[in-house]
Amino acid sequence: MGLCKKNVLFLLQERTEKYADKVALGMKNKYGWREFTYRGIGLMSRKLAHYLINELGVKKGDRMAILSESKPEYGACVFASVISGMTAVPLDVKLTKYELKSILSDCEPSVIMVSENNIEMARYLKDVLPSIKEVILMDEPSADFDEKSIYELPENYDYKWRFRSSNSTAFIIYTSGTTGAPKGVEITFANMLAQLDDLKIALDEILPYKHVNILSILPMNHLFEMTVGFSTFLNFGFSVYYTPSLKPKDVLSIMREKQIEFMIVVPAFLKLLKTGIESELRNSPKHVQTAFNIMFKLAKFIPSYRIKKLMFRKIHEKFGGHFSGCISGGAPLEVSVGDFFQRIGIKVYQGYGLSETSPVVSVNTDRRNDIASVGKPLKSFEAKINEQTGELMLRGPAVMKGYHNHPELTAEVIEPDGWLHTGDIAKISKEGHIYITGRIKNMIVLSGGKKVFPEEVESVIDKSPYIAEVCVLGTTRNSGAKDGTEEITAVIVPCEDIVQKFERDTVDKLIRDEVKKLSLRLTPYKRPINIIISRQPLPRTTTRKVKRKEVKELVNI
Repeated sequence: MGLCKKNVLFLLQERTEKYADKVALGMKNKYGWREFTYRGIGLMSRKLAHYLINELGVKKGDRMAILSESKPEYGACVFASVISGMTAVPLDVKLTKYELKSILSDCEPSVIMVSENNIEMARYLKDVLPSIKEVILMDEPSADFDEKSIYELPENYDYKWRFRSSNSTAFIIYTSGTTGAPKGVEITFANMLAQLDDLKIALDEILPYKHVNILSILPMNHLFEMTVGFSTFLNFGFSVYYTPSLKPKDVLSIMREKQIEFMIVVPAFLKLLKTGIESELRNSPKHVQTAFNIMFKLAKFIPSYRIKKLMFRKIHEKFGGHFSGCISGGAPLEVSVGDFFQRIGIKVYQGYGLSETSPVVSVNTDRRNDIASVGKPLKSFEAKINEQTGELMLRGPAVMKGYHNHPELTAEVIEPDGWLHTGDIAKISKEGHIYITGRIKNMIVLSGGKKVFPEEVESVIDKSPYIAEVCVLGTTRNSGAKDGTEEITAVIVPCEDIVQKFERDTVDKLIRDEVKKLSLRLTPYKRPINIIISRQPLPRTTTRKVKRKEVKELVNI
């Protein structure tokens, strides 16, 4: 199925017809399940596209901002933007009004599609931004809102497809927590089709089924979710279900009810599940703990996932009994977390990407199963390491068009011959497997010129059962002979159960001793000099990456 020869519009129509009566997107609300078939989503998209073209008079290339949590109607908005010739701008609902105003001043949308939870923000944005002609509600109509609902639009399904070149912009994705000058990544139709082609090949290896039920837990404004969790899975004809809450009990109840088989996750979610399983084990009778520990050790030598599923049947029943695995992306996956799930019979495929590559670069589907690797590059990518800096460089048809309104920033990251600077330090093995070892901008340069990547130090400290979160930073000395030079500081958040159990001083001593003990595994110059213990969770983006800059400010460094 050579999708690149096709136009996105034809692809959309073909999938709508091929899978017409299958559930495409579903979500549970207070009244029960709301499920949309492929045909249903197609009709809603066409109705909205007709309204945008004929009633609002949108032109090719006009922007549609979407301010909403993930839900089935989100998909209809994305498809309607394609049909009507608009460019979709998915927004992070956690951003402040100042950040959103800054982003929307940059891309000047003519329409905002909004969920009822974010209606006040959309009204404010319409008041302050002259480009916005209309705010349209993505939920059922209600007496509380004057705005027109997507459900109230006239039942007109005739429209003319608005064809655009494959190099025109499909999405503008603003990176999480944009402050100052907004940086919008322009993703073209050619970028998206290259991803669909590549991911079809990669995922055929791990999802060779006719039908799969998927649970979506990541926000749709994140390109990883938009490309894989939404576009790729619908391209396969799968059913995608959304969860209104990320509480483990809500997630597990949907997994059981809808017999979920596969997910796209971030590492923090896996870590949360692992902690939940371990805490339940600690509260189990001694013989249950002993049996688990014996089987866990044995599982290392058992290649069959079917046998592992039987060994850990009780855990699999909690997940509904059908859950086979997940792709983890958005941040580095700790090897110990990946290994835990593999041993209990759940496959974890670590992926790697960045918004600038639309975003998936690689998924570790290799049978050698080296969890530390993010796999080989997808079929259309070339990868190399910059010999001077150790930076991973990429080239291929999924590399973005550029940063919206910022040709000078685009030129900084994309070389004239098409190679993209990723900002990630990496190694590539002889077989072509990529190993990400750090970020250039996070690198700490010590007084003697030695370079330290905080990710490496964090992965060692994070092994402690007493530590919930860790962030390693370079901080500037303010006195002594090394005044003005950088040194290593670790900011630690202790686990809740030891905070509850012990006095503050005892907890602090325990954590300091633990960091010092674990640091002995590192070369002396990589060991933290300062240990700061915080009782507050570390600030994170929507994909759970730690905001290092904010951590620095929080600890007054």
